[in-house]
Amino acid sequence: MSNYVRYRVPGGCYFFTVNLLDRKKHLLTEHIDLLRDSFRTVKQQRPFHIDAIVVLPEHLHCILTLPEGDDDFSGRWRAIKKTFSKQLPITEHRSDVRLKRHERGIWQRRFWEHALRDELDYARHVDYIHYNPVKHGWVERAADWQYSSFHRFV
Repeated sequence: MSNYVRYRVPGGCYFFTVNLLDRKKHLLTEHIDLLRDSFRTVKQQRPFHIDAIVVLPEHLHCILTLPEGDDDFSGRWRAIKKTFSKQLPITEHRSDVRLKRHERGIWQRRFWEHALRDELDYARHVDYIHYNPVKHGWVERAADWQYSSFHRFV
């Protein structure tokens, strides 16, 4: 098994990409209320701030800021994914490996993260997040995508 080394900054601000395992499914937008509830539930247990977010049908991007002295973003993502998955009926195909590990077949196992270095890096990632629905052809203007923090920024 791979040993992933992640760059951790206590109290840091991070950009994340999190994907569904089956990129043809639209679970995230079809069950947006469950996803929002999952974020809310985990946020109450293990605080974090959502600086910017966009939820597309099969993946999401966000910027999270952790509390001072805390660098456990992996635990938060594990909890968000688990909370969301537990609320859905088991209808997906699960490989023998996933069954053995008691995993659902909803999320890709890992996520992509990037510790934001400065204000310019932050601004570029906020723009990337908000433009993403346009980039993927879901809408013509960022303002037209309802599952985005774009509206908070304007």
